[in-house]
Amino acid sequence: MESEKFIFCLEGVPDVDKASATEVVKILEHIAMHQGIASIYKECDSIEGLEESLGNLLYDDHNFKDYEIIYLVMPGEPNNICLNDYYYSMEEIAELFEGKMKGKVIHFANRKILDLTDEESQYFLDVTGARAISGYGSDLNEISSTSTLDRVFFSLYQDNDDLKEVVEELFQKHYSLCQLLDFRLYY
Repeated sequence: MESEKFIFCLEGVPDVDKASATEVVKILEHIAMHQGIASIYKECDSIEGLEESLGNLLYDDHNFKDYEIIYLVMPGEPNNICLNDYYYSMEEIAELFEGKMKGKVIHFANRKILDLTDEESQYFLDVTGARAISGYGSDLNEISSTSTLDRVFFSLYQDNDDLKEVVEELFQKHYSLCQLLDFRLYY
């Protein structure tokens, strides 16, 4: 499978030892089969698991440069993720990723609200080296971004490196859903 850009997905689960194929795994398999976008999927139930998975990708995978999207599917409160009943702020996540995300797009599924100020988003981008951070401002959990907008966003980004154009096209094609879930891009 020839893919220009890969997805590295980290999903927060209650217990990695009891995990089974989630909706996210099925969606990533569908994206690989029908859109030709390869991905690596890892589960984590703690911040240590998140760090370990990220470390394995950074230091053991020689194709890390091909993983342009870091897809975080984790529950949480606005601007926080929750792992093992502990909340981590965007600042803590930025420090965890410090300098390791050069040129990457970090995308959060709508299991948590992403509502950063200009200062907060700039801090995150500066510390991580990420190209952009994206997610959703709505806490509407009845609609999963994983099965809807995320896959369209990944597909559009696969074909176009200009994030502004990707977001414009996303809104043109799915305006109502983008508005409903309040899609956001910080760059």
